[in-house]
Amino acid sequence: MNVAPAHKEQFNTGMDPDIFEQFAEQLERFVRERLIPAENEVIENDAVPPEIIQEMRDMGLFGISVPEEYGGAGLNMTQYARVVNMMSYAAPAYRSIFSINIGMFASALKNGATEEQRAEWYPKLVEGKIACFGLTEPGSGSDSAGLQTTAKPDPDGNGWILNGTKRYITNAPHADFALIMARTEKENLPKNAHVSAFLVPMDAPGVSTGSPDKKMGQAGSHVSDIMLDDVKVPGDALLGGETGRGFRFAMQSLDNGRISVGSAATAYARRALDSAMRYANERKAFGEPIARFQLIQAMLADSETEIYAAECMMKDVTERADRGENILVKAAAFKVFASEMCGRVVDRVVQIYGGAGYLAEYDAERFYRDARIYRIYEGTTQILQLQIAKHMLREWEALNG
Repeated sequence: MNVAPAHKEQFNTGMDPDIFEQFAEQLERFVRERLIPAENEVIENDAVPPEIIQEMRDMGLFGISVPEEYGGAGLNMTQYARVVNMMSYAAPAYRSIFSINIGMFASALKNGATEEQRAEWYPKLVEGKIACFGLTEPGSGSDSAGLQTTAKPDPDGNGWILNGTKRYITNAPHADFALIMARTEKENLPKNAHVSAFLVPMDAPGVSTGSPDKKMGQAGSHVSDIMLDDVKVPGDALLGGETGRGFRFAMQSLDNGRISVGSAATAYARRALDSAMRYANERKAFGEPIARFQLIQAMLADSETEIYAAECMMKDVTERADRGENILVKAAAFKVFASEMCGRVVDRVVQIYGGAGYLAEYDAERFYRDARIYRIYEGTTQILQLQIAKHMLREWEALNG
């Protein structure tokens, strides 16, 4: 499709293509020669080794989506998704440690921060400080009307006092700062104008975290509660300097998060299928490799077909984003398809492995457990189905009403 001149002005070219390809080659070697060999250590210790995190910092991974004028790489959405996809061929914990930095936190700064806030917080992302994103609560997730965390004006100054609990927050146990969604109005308001966003250092008095939750999979990535007990933040902690816009910033940021999860799920499905291909060619039954059995071939072919479809969706939605299009529905659709597809692929991979696929000593069992969360976070499949349908119906009514 030809891009109209008006769109050319909006097109985000990102990093110079030749330089990016050099970086991509370096990253692919890093994944295969450094990250994958360290996976057993990550699983055994339930932590990414500090030296690997530092290597990731040195490569600039924590700031890839930060604009160049603030010290970042300034990648566009297409390049961003490719980096996430390449990193996610390895254990999910590696992506998890920097995904909030480059996704939801950086996007919220881009969409809603003041220039002063960008100048303060972007360099922290580039430096490799770890971010987390506090939206979900014990009694609310996608439903902002149920949000209970409050932010009230500080009677002693121009700041705010935050109280509440956030749940299932990725990176919370070791994050340096958080973007916290809090209620600044007692009553629910149209367009979620009762919710505001706050930039909160995790070492601020009154901030504490729970013990890391025990999880089904994704060893090495950590999730916990954040407790806010009379946490005082200055006036400039309010994202954008204006109340009532926090939920909108969060939802805009979730486009990035959903592309990240979709890209990760697509890569992990590819990793699982590569493992199944290797196993099917090595494992023999009835005197020949099981890869020669047609029903095994059918599972391999179905998996390749679905992964290819997800890869095409990733390319399309990111190119649309770089053209300046509204990608809310497309990002949600990509995340739904890729995450559900990954679940089907890893299930087939366990089946291809047979009895061995149920044993912890083989990778198939781990792939199966790790992949399950992709259908849940950054919007469950069911919530995103509702969102996609809502926008479809709204568009239909606008055309036919």
